[in-house]
Amino acid sequence: MPQCDEALARAAALIMDADGLLIAAGAGMGVDSGLPDFRGTSGFWRAYPPLEKLRLAFHEMACPDTFEHDPRLAWGFYGHRLALYRATRPHAGFSILRAIGARMAHGGFVFTSNVDGQFQRASFGDEAVVECHGSIHHLQCTQPCCDTIWPADAFLPEVDMDACRLLSNLPLCPRCGALARPNILMFNDGAWLLDRSEDQYARFTRWRARVKRLAVIELGAGMDIPSVRRMAESQRAPVIRINPREAAVRDGVSLEMGALDALRALANTLGIEPDQAEQLSI
Repeated sequence: MPQCDEALARAAALIMDADGLLIAAGAGMGVDSGLPDFRGTSGFWRAYPPLEKLRLAFHEMACPDTFEHDPRLAWGFYGHRLALYRATRPHAGFSILRAIGARMAHGGFVFTSNVDGQFQRASFGDEAVVECHGSIHHLQCTQPCCDTIWPADAFLPEVDMDACRLLSNLPLCPRCGALARPNILMFNDGAWLLDRSEDQYARFTRWRARVKRLAVIELGAGMDIPSVRRMAESQRAPVIRINPREAAVRDGVSLEMGALDALRALANTLGIEPDQAEQLSI
């Protein structure tokens, strides 16, 4: 595939010239780890058949109103996702990205719309990650009664997947006793506490100011929720766009592939041996 080889060579040249790496990742990044990306209503219902019976779409579940009107259904959905993300091992592409960033003077920084915490599980430092939609691994009060955000570590959800309902105790705010929810930006959400994400943005701004020659690798970022694409394209640097669909890019290199296949091919072009990436694996 000469055309693909040429694109890989151009992508490698951009990376080798850079002193910092921005990794911009959307839901497609997790597909090779076995995670659903909820592409379209049919994709969402394949992952959650009980919600198809109720004719509930993703935007109706990922909504603060569901926590108010049916908290056990809301936490059935989010509790299952929390347990799934805790049990999922990040694929080898995460280690390849870390190996690429490790070659650069200012290392790498992650900007992701994913709430799954997979980059942290793959040993990216929390100080080098922006989660623009928040994290399922942190909780907040539904009211909210205060600006406190706390880790979800103590919450161990048990879910009846035949009904998508939480069986174990609902998580509560330690301050006021109201229902707790994930610290995630949902649809029609006026109660999301964004302090944690704003701190992440501030760290990214300081890092970005030090980088003179930026390489941007964008992976699995769609156009329906364009947060990741907008960030990648706003950096005034060519974008290496990796996506099996809608991969065209105005300035940069397009690799119409899945994340893991593209990163393995890129690692081969850059001369990163599998054992080098493995040494960085979790």
